Amino acid sequence: MFEIHVGTTPCQLGAKDYRVLADRTEGFSGSDISIIVRDALMQPIRKVISATHFKKVADPESDTQALTKWTPCSPGDPDAVEKSWSDIGSDELLEPPLKLADFLKSLDSTRPTVTEADIKRHDDWTRESGTFQTLVVHFFLCSYLVLQEMMVHKNLPLES
Repeated sequence: MFEIHVGTTPCQLGAKDYRVLADRTEGFSGSDISIIVRDALMQPIRKVISATHFKKVADPESDTQALTKWTPCSPGDPDAVEKSWSDIGSDELLEPPLKLADFLKSLDSTRPTVTEADIKRHDDWTRESGTFQTLVVHFFLCSYLVLQEMMVHKNLPLES
């Protein structure tokens, strides 16, 4: 479900990370997971906006190793330069990659909209409906067989 919602957005999540997310979202609806993904997709942008320091890095889409992009970093980073995101051109900015930590942070602030009681109520309804439907089918099948038997005993044609 997470992988579907992430789509083609570049991220550093592997199969193991998606398994961690699946395990941590037991009982979450598809809509709940969609909300978590949307929030997680915003985490790198929040990092850029709140950053006070950036450093030059190589563009991963370039063939050269020239340091042409700015990405947020810790003020303690030896290559850190104090600047704001508004001082950097959009073509010069390298947004931080989407990581498992972004999803976990979003997950910390999201609760499932479906409760255990909702799931139990749904399961009970399904069980009751299934039983009811089985009884209805059984009733009609028995009625058909009884009618067929009556018709045979009275020498009536079975087909109409």
